[in-house]
Amino acid sequence: MAPDRDALAARYGFPLDDFQVRAVEALDAGRHVLVAAPTGSGKTVVAEEAIFRALAEGRRAFYTAPIKALSNQKYHDLVRQHGADRVGLLTGDNAINGDASVVVMTTEVLRNMIYARSAGLASLGYVILDEVHFLQDTYRGPVWEEVIIHLPHDVRLVCLSATVSNADELIEWITTVRGPTTAVVETRRPVRLDHLYLASDRTADRLHLLPVVVDGRPNPEASRLDAEAARGGPRQSNAVRQRQRRKLATPRRLEVVDRLEEERMLPAIYFVFSRNGCDEAAHSMVEAGVRLTTGPERDRVREIVADRLDGMDERDLAVLGYGRFLAGLEASIAAHHAGMVPPFKEVVETCFTEGLVKVVFATETLAVGINMPARSVVIEKLTKFTGEHHEFLTPGDYHQLTGRAGRRGLDPVGYALTLWSPFVTFDQVAGLALSRSFQLTSAFRPTYNMAANLVRTYAADRAHHLLNLSFAQYQADRDIVKLETRIARRQANVDDLRAQAVSPYGDLEDYRSRLRTADDVRRRRFGGAANGEAIEQALTKLRPGDVVEIEQGKHVGRAAVLTVASRKNTATRVRAITPQRVQVVLSAQDFAAPPRPLGRIDLPTPFAPNRQSYQREVAKLLERARLGPRDTRPTGVPRDPVLDVHPVLDDPDLAERLKAAAHADRVERELGDLTNRVRSRSQSLARRFDQVLEILARRGYVDGWSLTDKGGRLARLFHESDLLVSEVLHHGLLDDLEPAALAGVVSTFVYEHRSSEPPPAPWFPSADVKKRWLSIEKLCRQINTTEDVAGLPLTRPPDPTFLAIAYAWAAGEGFAEVVEAEELSGGDFVRTTKQLIDLLRQLAQLAPNPETGRAAGLAADMLFRGVVAASTVVTVDDGVTP
Repeated sequence: MAPDRDALAARYGFPLDDFQVRAVEALDAGRHVLVAAPTGSGKTVVAEEAIFRALAEGRRAFYTAPIKALSNQKYHDLVRQHGADRVGLLTGDNAINGDASVVVMTTEVLRNMIYARSAGLASLGYVILDEVHFLQDTYRGPVWEEVIIHLPHDVRLVCLSATVSNADELIEWITTVRGPTTAVVETRRPVRLDHLYLASDRTADRLHLLPVVVDGRPNPEASRLDAEAARGGPRQSNAVRQRQRRKLATPRRLEVVDRLEEERMLPAIYFVFSRNGCDEAAHSMVEAGVRLTTGPERDRVREIVADRLDGMDERDLAVLGYGRFLAGLEASIAAHHAGMVPPFKEVVETCFTEGLVKVVFATETLAVGINMPARSVVIEKLTKFTGEHHEFLTPGDYHQLTGRAGRRGLDPVGYALTLWSPFVTFDQVAGLALSRSFQLTSAFRPTYNMAANLVRTYAADRAHHLLNLSFAQYQADRDIVKLETRIARRQANVDDLRAQAVSPYGDLEDYRSRLRTADDVRRRRFGGAANGEAIEQALTKLRPGDVVEIEQGKHVGRAAVLTVASRKNTATRVRAITPQRVQVVLSAQDFAAPPRPLGRIDLPTPFAPNRQSYQREVAKLLERARLGPRDTRPTGVPRDPVLDVHPVLDDPDLAERLKAAAHADRVERELGDLTNRVRSRSQSLARRFDQVLEILARRGYVDGWSLTDKGGRLARLFHESDLLVSEVLHHGLLDDLEPAALAGVVSTFVYEHRSSEPPPAPWFPSADVKKRWLSIEKLCRQINTTEDVAGLPLTRPPDPTFLAIAYAWAAGEGFAEVVEAEELSGGDFVRTTKQLIDLLRQLAQLAPNPETGRAAGLAADMLFRGVVAASTVVTVDDGVTP
C-alpha cells in the first residue's frame, strides 16, 4: 500500500521528494532501510518517520550519531518536535531522561548497551544509524558493524549515509545479516551545485572566476588559463618561464571574501586545513576592516554570546581570546575548529545558522555531521597535513566538504570554489568535481574488549559465525568470489593446455622430466659467472636467420634473429621477431643456458630488418618453418641416451606440445597463488580473533571458553587501550594514589601527542608516580612484543605529556594557568579532560580495589569543573539545565 503523500506533506509541512516516499514505502513493508543521499537532501525525514511510527506503536526509538556535537544538535531538534518529556540524551558526557521513548545517543553507547544486555532494549522498535558510512573509520568504524550484527532481530534499522558508489554491496550485507533491506539511493542534490575555479592574475590585476565543468567536461578555458602558469619547456628562455610562473597566484583571503560579497555568494564556509590558519584568517579579516553585519545583527550576536558564555569565568574567557572572538562575530567573521572550546563553537554555529556570521574559516571537522549549510564553500587547498605527511583530498573528502554548499529553501544554487594553486593542476580539480567514486570499505577488526564480550555472550561457534557476518568479511568474501571465478577460468585453461600437451607418440611428461634433469646438470656445470660468459659467447655466434627458443615474459616459443649487436665492453643484444610479429630484444639475462639454433630460415632480400614489411615476411617464414625440438644443451654435458630416441621425437607437433605444457606449468603456479589468497582472506578475521583470544588466555582473561574475573572487567572496559588499562588495574599500578595523581597517571592512556614538534619532557608530581609510569611503559612494551609476534596491531603506547596538566587541573589550579603554562589550546584541553573523565568513571566501577574505585570517581568529579563543565551542559528548550 502506497503511503498517503498528502498526509505526509501535512505532517512535515512540505511535499516529500520521491526518494523520501520510497523510503517510507519500505518502512510500510516492514523492511530495513538504507538512505544514501547528498548532504542537505532531507535524509532525516526518513529517520523522523521511523520515530513517529515507534511512538505510534508504543515502542522506543534510538537515534545514534557518530559525534557528541551532532547528538546534542539532534536532541534539540527532537525535543522541539516531541517535547522534553519524550526525548532523552546519552552521550557519556550527558545522561538526560535515558528511559524516554526516543533517546539520542552516540553509537558507542548503544554498542555498550547491547553487550550489557540492557533492559532498555526490550521495547526497542527502531534504531536510526546516522552517518553509517563512518563504518570505514579506522578507529571507530567497527562499532557500527557491531551494532548492526548484535541488535535484537526484531529491531528495524534506518541507516543514513552520504552517497556511496557501492551502496548495493552494503545493502546485500545488511540483508544477509538482518533480513530484507531496501536501498534508497538519491544522487541528485536538492540545490544545484556549481563548481567554480578562482585564480588571481597578478599581471592583469584581476581575479578569474570560471566554471570547473562545462557541458559535463572540464572547462577548456580554465585548463588553458592553468596551462599558462605551468613551467615552460627547455626551448623557452628563463625570462619567459619566470613570466609564466608569475602570471597566476592563489587569491588572497580578503580578495576571495570581497569577491564572494560582490557576487552575492555569502554566507560561506572557507575551509583552511590548519587551526592556526583559521584563527589568523578570521583575525586578518577583522584587522582589514571587513564588516558584514548591521546594527541589529550585532545586537543579536551579543545576545547569543551572553546567553551561552555568561556563566564562564572572566579569566578563562580572557585566556581563550574572548575579545578577539567577539570582535570577529560582530564583524560577521569567525573561525571553527577542534582547538576551540565547545561553547565558542556552539556560539559560531548558532550565529551562522541565524545568518549573523557570513564567513566561517573552518577545518574539515565542520564537514561532519552538524547542520551548518552555506550558500558557498571555498576550498583553499586540495591537500591537507595528516600529522605525518601531506595528503591529496579524495573524491569522498571533496564531496563531503562541498556538500555544505546550497541551503535548501533559501538558495537556488550552491557554489563550490576551489582556489588556484601552483601545486595542483586544474585537471586534478576537475577530476574531483566530476568523480562519482565513493567506495565504502569496512574497518572492522576484533579487539580485546570485543573478544571478551563475544566469549561472555555467545558459544564459540556462534561467536566465530558472528565475526563472519561482518561487512569486512562480506567484502573479503565478495573478493573471494572474484578470485574463485579467476581460479575456475585458470583451471579450465590448465585442463585445455594439458590436453594440448598430450602426445599420441609417447609420454611427453617423461620427456620433459628428462629435459629438466639435463637442464639441472647443465646449470650445475655452467653456473654462476661461467654460465653467463658461455651464454654471452653463444649470443655472439648467432647470425640473422637463426631460430632460437626464447622465454621472455609472455613471449615464449621460437624467434628468428634479425640482428646481432656485439661491441667491445658492452653486452651483446640480439633483436629477434616472433611468429606473432612481436619484436624482442634479447641479452644473456634472458637465457638459462647458452642458446643453440633450432635451425635457420632464408631471410628475404634485400636485407632490411627495420622495415615493417620485411619483419612481416620474416614472421611468415618462421611460422611455416619445420624445425626440430628445442635442444639447448652445450657440448661436454653428459647426455641422457633416452632423449635421443624418445618416441615423442617422432611427433611433428612436439614443439607446440612442449610450449603448451610449459604454459600449463605457469598457469598452475598462478593457480596456487590465487588459492593461497583465497585461504588468507577467508581466514583473516577468524585467525585474528583466535590470536586475540590466545593473548587473553595467556594473560588470564579467558579459561577455555569462559571469562575469568579479569575477563569480566575487560568486557565492561571500553577504551582504545583496553588490554593495557586492564593489566594496569590487575597489577595494582593505580592503587594507593591520591585522586589528582591518579588522574595524571590515567591521562597517559587518553592523550596522544600528534604535533610534528617533540613533546616537552614529562613532569611527575612524585618519585612514586614516575615509578608507576615506568612500570606502565614496561607493561605496554611486553604487550606490544606479544602483539608483534602474533601479527596484531600494536596497542598505542601511553603518553605522559598530559600528566602534569591533568594533575594540576584535578588539584584545583585555574584554567588560565594550566593552558598558558602548557601552550595548549582550550579545545584540546577540554576534549582530553572529558575523555579522561569518561575513563575514570569506568575505572570507578571496574577497579578490583574498592579504594581505587573511590579515588577514580573522586578524580572524575574534581576534573569536572569550570570550562570543562561549561562545555558539557546541554539545555532543553524550556530553559531547564539537567
